[in-house]
This record gives sequence, C-alpha cells and structure tokens, in this order.
Amino acid sequence: MIHPYLDAPVPLAFAHRGGAAHGDENTVEAFGRAVALGYRYVETDVHATRDGVPVVFHDRDLARLTGTPGPVSGRTWADLATLRVGGAGIVPRLADVLAAWPDVRFNIDVKDAPAIAPLAGVLRRTNAWDRVCVVSFSASRLRATRRALDRPVCMAASPLGTAMVRFGGPPAPRGSRGPHRGRLMRQPAAGPAAARRRVAVAGRPPGQLAERLAGTGVRCVQVPVPVATPTFIGRAHTLGLQVHVWTVNERPAMEGLLDLGVDGIMTDETVTLREVLIHRGQWHPRVTG
Repeated sequence: MIHPYLDAPVPLAFAHRGGAAHGDENTVEAFGRAVALGYRYVETDVHATRDGVPVVFHDRDLARLTGTPGPVSGRTWADLATLRVGGAGIVPRLADVLAAWPDVRFNIDVKDAPAIAPLAGVLRRTNAWDRVCVVSFSASRLRATRRALDRPVCMAASPLGTAMVRFGGPPAPRGSRGPHRGRLMRQPAAGPAAARRRVAVAGRPPGQLAERLAGTGVRCVQVPVPVATPTFIGRAHTLGLQVHVWTVNERPAMEGLLDLGVDGIMTDETVTLREVLIHRGQWHPRVTG
C-alpha cells in the first residue's frame, strides 16, 4: 500500500527549499511562490535554535543567507527572528510553515541531531504525520528520528540504504531501461569503497531487502542525477520504492530523467520544471477547496 505522503500522481514536483533560484530560500515568501505555482510538494531543511525551536534553514551557519555569521544553534528563536534572509524574509519556524499550508507536503531534511526532538514535538502538535517525508544524509540521525517519533512517517533511504538498492537490490525488470541520454545516464565508476558495499549487500534476497527497508519506514530513495541510471531506477521500483532526483535545474536534464521514469524531481527552478511538466502533460498541481 502506498504511503499517504506519496499518494499523488507521479511525477512529483518538489520546490527545492521553496525554489532557491530566487535567493530567499526556505522562507515563507519562497514557499508561497511555489504554492501559488501549484506545487504540492516542498523540500526544506530543519535546524534547532539554542532554545529548542525547530526552524527551516539549510546551512549550519547563518552567514550566507543573513549576512550575520554564527550557527543557527547558537541563537535563541527571539534573536533569530531579528535577522532577515536576503534582507527580506525571516527564518521561519517549522510549525508556522506547516500551519500556513495544511494541504502542502513537506520533504524535511534533518540537518543536525539537536533538531530531532523538536521536530518530533512539532509533528505531534500539528498531527502532520502523513504529510511529511523525513530524510537525512546521516543513517544514525534517521534512526534517532524514527525512535523519537510517536508514529511512523514516510522516510527516504539513508546513503547506506541507497547503496543497498544500488548494489544489492534485485535486477531491474526486463524492458525497464529507458533511452540512454549520454553523460546524464553514465554509471559512475565503481572504486574500492563501492566494491566493499557491493560485497556487503550482494546476495540479499529481494524480498528480504524490501522488507527491511519497509520496516524502517523507507518508501523512497532521493538521489543526485548521476545515481539515477536506468538500472538503479528499475531496482528501486522492483523494491516498491519511488525515485526522487535532486537538484535538477536544467530543462534537458529534467526531460531525460522523466523519460527514464523517475517518480519525482527536486528543483530550484520551479517555473522551468512546471513548464516542462505542463508540456509533457505531466503537471499535477495542488488543488484547493
């Protein structure tokens, strides 16, 4: 059974940080623009302030976006609220953006361990379990988040889980390969580390691997473009996982990935992705009322 977070028609269009191409990423203004375009999925990031308030912000340090150096975790919420992203929008609280768009689904990257408990608290208070997908580049952080949550949520595979799909998953079904798109679809060279991962997971029965991933709440894999080969996509689909690709900002790359059958694309260029999907008859906008 498909998770409620993923029950929209594919391909899913994700506004990466709300549409980072405009320079005010992860702000209410950025999310508002994406929602106005019809996006029902927004990708964002979560840190916690010194007083335990989860806020949506990508960098550990505030300097790039606010001009004020120092870690997010070193500021109280009241202090952080005096800063401006790109000179305009504030750094929002996670609870506020979830409340502002109750029908929008948020892909949440947990950036640091101190954000885990506050994130769980917000999901509990907002009852947003079915409209978030929790991701992280840290397998241990994902495990800690899963333990902190009162209810299961959709999760993306950790880098280790992605490696298991890539090197140890079942073969792609016959006929699942899409058209070859040159450099976009080239399989990266396998070095010693990749070989060790392959040995570690080789031979795992497909059903066992699928069961293990599902048991940890994993319903999708979210990968950079070079990983999204026809073979990888086929393996993931055989395991019942959606494939979401980040961060895709050029029209030819969007077209190539869609031709291969990816289930979602994350982009900073929200207008471009929307145009591509409309042209292909694959735009499924958020519907209100």
